[in-house]
Amino acid sequence: MRIGIPRGLLFYKYYPFITTFFKELGCEIVLSPETDKEILNLGSKYSVDEACLPIKVFHGHVAYLRNKCDIIFLPRVMQLRKREYICPKFCGLPEMVINNIPNMPKTINFPIYAFSQKSLKKWAVKTGFLFTKNYLKIQQCFIDALSVQKNFLPGINDTDYELKVALVGHPYNIYDNFVNMELVSKLHKIGVGVITEEYIEEDFIDKEVKTLFKRPFWTFTRNSYGFSSYVGINKKVEGIIYLSSFACGTDSVTIEFIKDRLPKFPILVLKIDEHTGEAGFDTRIEAFVDMLQRRAL
Repeated sequence: MRIGIPRGLLFYKYYPFITTFFKELGCEIVLSPETDKEILNLGSKYSVDEACLPIKVFHGHVAYLRNKCDIIFLPRVMQLRKREYICPKFCGLPEMVINNIPNMPKTINFPIYAFSQKSLKKWAVKTGFLFTKNYLKIQQCFIDALSVQKNFLPGINDTDYELKVALVGHPYNIYDNFVNMELVSKLHKIGVGVITEEYIEEDFIDKEVKTLFKRPFWTFTRNSYGFSSYVGINKKVEGIIYLSSFACGTDSVTIEFIKDRLPKFPILVLKIDEHTGEAGFDTRIEAFVDMLQRRAL
């Protein structure tokens, strides 16, 4: 059976687990291409206007795959950590896609609770039974997929640059080079290194999160705030670049938390959507880096 896997949203962080699990089940993997203008146009065509850029891009990836596979994986990610949740759009993502894109094939959209191996296994068993009734095979596929994921380290940690910034934001903005207009490459070309949250220990992030008056409800808020606060307070970087999707509700709160925690630390917030102009985007980056260089003198 050919299974379509959209190359969007949390695919960038968890694709080793996803692709390994379905391959081990005997599926033929059909990936959508990396995001490009065609994908974005498809997404803008089928998605509701109020959706953020990553959701529109995901619609584009699904629309590209709909006639190229027998079934499509639509990840309804609910939780990655206990007592925390993902953006509400993830919870209703399958319904959004199925109702917006015509002529959809069958979909896999069971809720994914990934805060523990036991909770994630429930999803794996339900999904596996769509392809085989052999429980032991499903169990082994799950174990193999977990093993591959554990050996995968996403993220960026440049060490050969005198000037370094923390790149903060949701992973599907940071690692989709079309969406962020090659932001990392542009920083490298002007002599700036990058570090992302994956290279900061969880204990350090947790310690910083405790400075908030209340535990964050959203996992992305917890990650972005804890990471930014740690690197800012401890002067691990010269500045912070927060890459945010226009109309992102969680980011609107998170950014204010970070600014309140780091009132005198250089922070550049870059808002992106399908209409963002690259010239203005580049100018803001160059001006921010120029300011960091002057501060370092």
